[in-house]
Amino acid sequence: MLARTLTFSANCEGNFFEEIPAASAVFLLRGDGEPYLSKTANLRRRLQRLLGKRAERSKRLNLREWVREIDFTLTGSDFESQFLLYRLLREAFPKTYAARLRLRPAPLVKVHLENEYPRASVTTRLGRIVQKDLGESGVPARPDGRGRPSPHVPSNLYYGPFPSRAAAEKFASDALDFFKMRRCVDDLRPDPSFPGCVYSEMKMCLAPCYKGCTDEEYKDEVFRVQAFFDSGGESLNRELAEQRERASAQLAFEEAATIHTKLEKLKHLLSQLPDIVQPINRLAAIIVQPSAEAGRVELFHFANATLRGPISFSIEQSGEPQSMESRLRGVIETFPPADAGSVTEHAEHLAILKRWYYRSPRIGEIFFRDEKGTWPLRRIVRGIARVYRGEKEQEPASFSVTEAHSPSS
Repeated sequence: MLARTLTFSANCEGNFFEEIPAASAVFLLRGDGEPYLSKTANLRRRLQRLLGKRAERSKRLNLREWVREIDFTLTGSDFESQFLLYRLLREAFPKTYAARLRLRPAPLVKVHLENEYPRASVTTRLGRIVQKDLGESGVPARPDGRGRPSPHVPSNLYYGPFPSRAAAEKFASDALDFFKMRRCVDDLRPDPSFPGCVYSEMKMCLAPCYKGCTDEEYKDEVFRVQAFFDSGGESLNRELAEQRERASAQLAFEEAATIHTKLEKLKHLLSQLPDIVQPINRLAAIIVQPSAEAGRVELFHFANATLRGPISFSIEQSGEPQSMESRLRGVIETFPPADAGSVTEHAEHLAILKRWYYRSPRIGEIFFRDEKGTWPLRRIVRGIARVYRGEKEQEPASFSVTEAHSPSS
């Protein structure tokens, strides 16, 4: 998996290190016992520290007497180094690699559609990813014509990743204020004698716990919530806009003003969301990173909660004249399809993407596929040019919870 291999012995002279690049790399040291795997911003300096002659009375780690072989691959960015190191550690240390990487699962909003009476919660445990059929507007299709999904067993919906659990909880709470889906955590056994809770008293829940609504009415409300998450809030935006227009047409100006206030609150909520926060089963992106090779950038592909790459993309074309957009489309099509990885692997790939995306400052750029499955090729080409020249990207949207931006989360 690593590109170059060098033989090493304790008798090597000091000039041995001169042939090692002073560049960013992922490296593996082999010898008697457990291998040593790490990444570094300066390979030569790091190996000189680990394999140089031991200084008297020094307590610094020294592996000179132990190492017999050095494997390494030069990398163009910390993102590339992190992903390569993850793959190597997962193979070399299958039981401890997660602790070595200090990977923190991405916070997500989970809609428990598999529950008889669905609810929403915040979680860091990603379940199975199932692609959903969507209509032209980007919301779930309605094959029965009554505003509800088909009667098949639904799969849970995961929405994110958020920068922190606090950010996910704030968004979930603010979003659910627009609906009357339950917020209790129990598995319900509806009982008309149950007194209800504060949400039912405040008319913020349909109260299926004491049969305050029919099962069909509750399913309709759950579908509205599902459509909200699947469409990034656009389904509710359209619904409120239509209600406001009808109220205005009927000269019900107070009602129209109330709906307008809700609409402004919704627009503010959605405007604060980072672009990466999407239904995980539809989240697809191209990540552009600097390359260790001159005249190139590295492309990564994320879809179905699986990270693929890198694939090297040359700035200068060779062969028959072709536009950069056409060449880029061809490269994207060469990414191998995501295989059926485990749920754990999907969660780890999402955690790696989330860690990089919310880092400040962030090296590289990311571009998302739209709800119709189309890549913004022209924007990606401009992003490639900026990454290649080392220019700063435009500031992405950030969530309004201040403690959500810790780069270690």
